[in-house]
Amino acid sequence: MRRACSLLAVWTLTLGCTLGTAFAENAYGPGVTDHEIKLGTNAPYSGPASIYASFPRTMLAYFAMLNEKGGINGRQINMLTRDDAYSPPKTVEVTRSLVENDNVLAIMAPFGTPTNAAIQKYLNTNGVPQLLVQSGGTRWNDPKQYPWTTPYSPTYVNESKIIARYLLQTKPDAKVGILLQADDIGKDFIAGLKEGLGAKSDTMIVKEASYQATEPTIDSQIVNLKASGADTILIAAQNKFASMAIRKIHELGWKPLIFLGSTANSIAGVLAPAGLDASTDILTTTSYKTPNDPTWAADRGMIDYLTFMAKHMPGQDPNDVIAVTAYTTAHLGAIILERCGNNLTRENVLKQATSLKGVALPMLLPGIAIQSNPADYAAITQRQFARFDGKTWVLFGDVIGADSGAKD
Repeated sequence: MRRACSLLAVWTLTLGCTLGTAFAENAYGPGVTDHEIKLGTNAPYSGPASIYASFPRTMLAYFAMLNEKGGINGRQINMLTRDDAYSPPKTVEVTRSLVENDNVLAIMAPFGTPTNAAIQKYLNTNGVPQLLVQSGGTRWNDPKQYPWTTPYSPTYVNESKIIARYLLQTKPDAKVGILLQADDIGKDFIAGLKEGLGAKSDTMIVKEASYQATEPTIDSQIVNLKASGADTILIAAQNKFASMAIRKIHELGWKPLIFLGSTANSIAGVLAPAGLDASTDILTTTSYKTPNDPTWAADRGMIDYLTFMAKHMPGQDPNDVIAVTAYTTAHLGAIILERCGNNLTRENVLKQATSLKGVALPMLLPGIAIQSNPADYAAITQRQFARFDGKTWVLFGDVIGADSGAKD
């Protein structure tokens, strides 16, 4: 009897340990089962930013491709997208529904600056990951105040500091005019430009012209920028307005040096509608390989991307940087989920998203890798200059950060 009791005790202890390990290894948050991971996001399928609708569609296609291959760690990815028409009140509505009714694990790659600002406090108050935010605002990298929000894009401040450094080196007497969206996009671009120009900002920046995302035209802003005597223009705008600005500058016969913010450096979405002739010699900064650049014709990552686009996004222009960004963001999101293993809690998703060390993604330029840590959530901080030659973006110079190539 004593031996039987001893064996029973050992068996009970062993079972308890086994179950304890199993429970520890299979920790699930909302939206997770043995077979599914449910994610959610807002999407600009309609409204003033609808040209960016290819972003959520490409992400959906990427996860569908993964699901065909068995998903992530054996689980299918169920990503729910809800149209918010790029309207912050609507963003709040659809996000609340995704969290409270659909019980998603996380909000993945939510789009837009004003739209993300509208849901940031709600998601952080409720401990819901706001992962890989599709906006370059500095507010997304604030671990102390908003620990559940993680950025993806390089900041607009970082980007305009890089442009400022370029101007100081190549055109120190430039007279700079800025077209800016009247929200955090414009504010951050100006802040970075002024910081980068330093003591010369007061004399080099001659005019700031803002617009609202609901305005039908920005012709008057461009006319005023030309009248200011500016010989250099920074376009800190979204696609539709950037395209209108380039076209109007061309129609006026004005020949300033134009810097196009990365929010709107899409060939298909901005330069082609504005006119390829009108867009020739525009400068931008980028972190991505350009699909129609022959430099990457034999690149394995490019071949895989183009194969994906042909099979899963037929009819979508693969040269559109929006699609490239979505493909790369989805790839990074999949890596984060894969690293969670069977510990698919919101806490562990956040931990993995903020502990990325040197993750090289196939469509990022060589020398650029994803870096994040619990004290600094910034994922991408480096860029390279490119000039539009009438057909594609041609890279020049080195991969740099805003401060001598270091992470910012």
